[in-house]
Amino acid sequence: MTPGPASTPSGTPPTSAFFTEAVTLTPTPPEHFDLAFTAVTQPCPWPKAYGGDLVAAAAAAAMRSVTDAKTLHSMHSYFLRPADIGAQVRYEVEVLRDGRGYSTRQVRGYQNGRPLYVCLANFAAGEPGGTFHAEFAEVVPDPEDLPGAAAYLEERSGGSMTEESKAYWSAGRSFDMRHVPGPVYLTVEGKRLPRQAVWVRPFDRLRTVEGLTGAQRDLAALAYVCDYTILEPVLRVLDLAWADPGLVTASLDHAMWFHRPGPVGDWLLYVQEAVAADAGRGLGTGRFFTRDHRHLATVVQEGMIRPA
Repeated sequence: MTPGPASTPSGTPPTSAFFTEAVTLTPTPPEHFDLAFTAVTQPCPWPKAYGGDLVAAAAAAAMRSVTDAKTLHSMHSYFLRPADIGAQVRYEVEVLRDGRGYSTRQVRGYQNGRPLYVCLANFAAGEPGGTFHAEFAEVVPDPEDLPGAAAYLEERSGGSMTEESKAYWSAGRSFDMRHVPGPVYLTVEGKRLPRQAVWVRPFDRLRTVEGLTGAQRDLAALAYVCDYTILEPVLRVLDLAWADPGLVTASLDHAMWFHRPGPVGDWLLYVQEAVAADAGRGLGTGRFFTRDHRHLATVVQEGMIRPA
């Protein structure tokens, strides 16, 4: 049986517009490098803006600076300071190299006059070569047979979860997310294994983003959604849940490789694994697969994990 759709507190259907608004950039005169854009961080119920918001906006800024049809194939990021929510971030793009086969950009995000995010982004023209991609052989339930966040949380409460955070987990992240095994919102559902999988799909059809092609918008969508759950396998093995009172987490650094294009409007399986946890930090990896098992992208992220 397919779980029913989520809804927002107002009763309206959830939307992916938060994502497309996050990557809608406004050109502005540069102050530091070659090109500059501004974007506004999207709402969330935490003291700081969502990290994937910055990664996706920086990816959009970098892609808008490449005009010869090369495709973004990797990003390497550092989060320097927390970003204010609902506030403008200036993304300055430095053109480091434009070659026949590859191009490189540096992007820095500034808010309140200080740098808070920096990344290097590389682009490739593409050329003939062999093809290989990793397989994910484990059998997981279909997304239609799993509850979304709204259905899971509907009659649950506890810990530090508020009505605001419950609404955000349910319908405020632009993407429907369905966990295998169960989620770690309130408690660690399932065994304390260092791995999990999450089915992800936009709540509705992704809107056009000015300045980006549909394929570029889809790459930015992967960069946006990947940060929500990448550290959850680390939380799982440490027996920590998001609503544990006093738990503090933060993204420290992030790397992402885009292997091949694929549809982001349909369900993707985001397969994740904890690699290490020590000294207040945890490292997680993730791979995005289409339903027909094509491997689209790989993510590695280290984050600060500070229990109460």
